[in-house]
Amino acid sequence: MEHILEMVGRTALAFTLMMVITRLLGKQTIAQMTYHDFVAAITLGALTANLAFNVQMKMWNLITVLLTFSGIAYLLMLLSLKYRTLRKWFSGQPTMMIQNGKILEQNMKKLKFSLDTLNQELRERNIYNIEEVQFAVLELNGEISILRKPEYLPVTRKDLKLKTDRQWFPVELIMDGHIVQDNLKQNNLTIEWLMSQVQKKGLTISEVSYAVKSSNGHVYFDRYDDQMSNPIDKE
Repeated sequence: MEHILEMVGRTALAFTLMMVITRLLGKQTIAQMTYHDFVAAITLGALTANLAFNVQMKMWNLITVLLTFSGIAYLLMLLSLKYRTLRKWFSGQPTMMIQNGKILEQNMKKLKFSLDTLNQELRERNIYNIEEVQFAVLELNGEISILRKPEYLPVTRKDLKLKTDRQWFPVELIMDGHIVQDNLKQNNLTIEWLMSQVQKKGLTISEVSYAVKSSNGHVYFDRYDDQMSNPIDKE
């Protein structure tokens, strides 16, 4: 029983430490996964696993190693933000895959990037003809950025000289039947205004699962009771 309690405690401590460290290192460690972030994530994961399960090693020794490594990762992150030369070495640089419509085979060879993979990446961006591509760049996080040739770019409202309505960032007003007070306050919206919008729909707050003020200014409501006779429910 004592052994189980120790394992539970170590696991909880490991999870807590990783949450704190991840918050410290920032979202880019999760989102970008550059060389530096990749090494940091793998090493931190291994150290955390040892902290949780390796009862043969003293807990405080593992905590010391974990915190030391986290400090190093954080310091390198700060240095890479300050010095561009170090940032290039730690994170790497974007690599051109297609330039002026020409595939750069040497760059692809250096990156172990095949034509099949390139075509797959293009298809995932709804590009089925490689001749449409002007530039393709492999970014630091492994994603490919594409710029189409001018003749294949989609037409915009500006091109057609159409009037463009003003847009706002969507504001979530109600979630899970509860008013999101912070969002109302940050966007200078009042409870009275929200209640008037709810009443216009003939609803009450308790009947609303989700409400959002869309980017076009319209308010969208989703009820708990969808009033559907045969809703689709398939795994």
